[in-house]
Amino acid sequence: MTGGEINKNRIETLYETRFLKCFDLQYAEGKHYYEASRREGKDLVARLSDDEFRKMLPDAVTIAVVLHLPGNETRLLMSYEYRYPVGQFLLSPVAGLLDPEDKNSPDPLVSAAVREIKEETGLSVKEGDRVYVLNPCAFSTPGMTDESNAFLCAEITLDSLETLNQNGAEGSELFDGFELLDRERAWKIFASGRDEHGNFYSLAAWMVLGIFLMRF
Repeated sequence: MTGGEINKNRIETLYETRFLKCFDLQYAEGKHYYEASRREGKDLVARLSDDEFRKMLPDAVTIAVVLHLPGNETRLLMSYEYRYPVGQFLLSPVAGLLDPEDKNSPDPLVSAAVREIKEETGLSVKEGDRVYVLNPCAFSTPGMTDESNAFLCAEITLDSLETLNQNGAEGSELFDGFELLDRERAWKIFASGRDEHGNFYSLAAWMVLGIFLMRF
């Protein structure tokens, strides 16, 4: 195997803001790799032991929210959310970072998912609804960042869409309506790589579309 492993004692903070930081990871004498992270330097994934790595919580959750509606109709709920780095409203699944309260709960991933569903859609997960983990931790772009996501599915039964809203947006979050996708529309978007406006979307959205098409 060529290359080298990160020297955990030779990690330097290059740039630091409240939400994003940049680090220099030295992997050999005079050899440097650069990464962006949401984490503090002491908590970087590159610093974790093998055991800590295998037990780590992800930074965020991404949820395939599937609605079971009257008339035996099943729909995938997605939204249009403004994504600042690309300057566009992108077709997006429900998603968000784990809060400290989530991390301290008995089931951190489900706790975060239930909270994000309420904040981004106005829907409350009820007794009889199902929220379950599909993938506990996946790295989004490990060539650039240690950011990670868990993927979950939430099956919610509704009698009507009256409570559906985007009033819970926080901070920089900006939404512009929902999409309720049946299999035909979901497949078209999944297969083409573009939403119904002809725009590209995130890898997380592509994954959620695939989950819906595979399981429902």
